[in-house]
Amino acid sequence: MKDRIESLALAVILTVVAVAAGWASFTHVHDWTMRHAPAGTPDAFGWVNAVISELVPVAALLTIKRRRTAGASIGYPLFLLIAAGTLSLSAQLAVAQPSPSGWLLSAVPALAFMALVKLVFAGTPTAASTPVVPEAMPEPAPIIEPIPVRPTTRTNGVPIIGQVTR
Repeated sequence: MKDRIESLALAVILTVVAVAAGWASFTHVHDWTMRHAPAGTPDAFGWVNAVISELVPVAALLTIKRRRTAGASIGYPLFLLIAAGTLSLSAQLAVAQPSPSGWLLSAVPALAFMALVKLVFAGTPTAASTPVVPEAMPEPAPIIEPIPVRPTTRTNGVPIIGQVTR
């Protein structure tokens, strides 16, 4: 029951933060696009650009997860993730007040959105992926001392090798 409540709380938190961060990020990308679009460009173009630049990283992370599971190359989706993330972050910084605090505050939505996407798609470790701590090493077997062998001689003076003496 406790796990279900925690899972529900996490889902609510992730949803609220994702919606808020997504809204802020989409707005920044929209505003940046429209500031630099030719006169007469419909407002919808800014929203389309925002949707593309903000959802490509999500799709790239999903593809990376699938490809890792399949043992395939992740090069291209990783490139898309970095490129789209850079574009989104650039939009956040472009609309910010030109100061370190302005840049930081403006970048928070994009960074939060990317962090949440990674958190959600990373999954939880399974028992198979959890490192196994070995139990205490067993006691080593006792060392058995060899029984000493003393050569003896026959009556003709030839030694007898391997006779066990106690």
